[in-house]
Amino acid sequence: MSRFKSLTENEMSDAQRKAVRELESGPRGKLNPHGPNALLLRSPDLMSRTQKVGEYLRYHCALPPRLREFAILVTARQCRAQLEWIEHSPLAVQHGVDPVAIDDLLQGKPSRALRDDEAAVYHFCRELHESHGVSDAAFAAVAERFGEHGVIDLIALTGYYTMLAMVLNVGQEPLPGGVAPPLPSLR
Repeated sequence: MSRFKSLTENEMSDAQRKAVRELESGPRGKLNPHGPNALLLRSPDLMSRTQKVGEYLRYHCALPPRLREFAILVTARQCRAQLEWIEHSPLAVQHGVDPVAIDDLLQGKPSRALRDDEAAVYHFCRELHESHGVSDAAFAAVAERFGEHGVIDLIALTGYYTMLAMVLNVGQEPLPGGVAPPLPSLR
């Protein structure tokens, strides 16, 4: 059960309604009432600012959509963000990530189904989550493929989706359709 009560439009402040209109005028199209932005709406200025960062990272950053979605899944897995996983795993498949690689990630196992660029993103993101930095080898593998712009965008993508995972995990949003949590503990 969610720790936050769903807000109806009548219950929203003017600032909250404005933040929702801004979000809905972008590529997301509609506020997901159970998603992280609905929870962030308790701080409408924060929601408005971060959703613009999220819009850039999800739809326009230096990484191709396949790798954006894969990086989101690596982050969701590391943070055990069930709703992020449910929302983004079909998008990753749609953008070309091998379902075997996704299942291996789900189980916390190394995968041989990763393409070279996916492996570079995987190792970079895992190191970043586990040590809060990356090795020279992980940095070089991403920088050689996507340049410094891509490195910074990957760091920001991982950080942004970590923030969303924390919001969702603390908010304890119910999973859609009563599905069981897909992500087992890694420990």
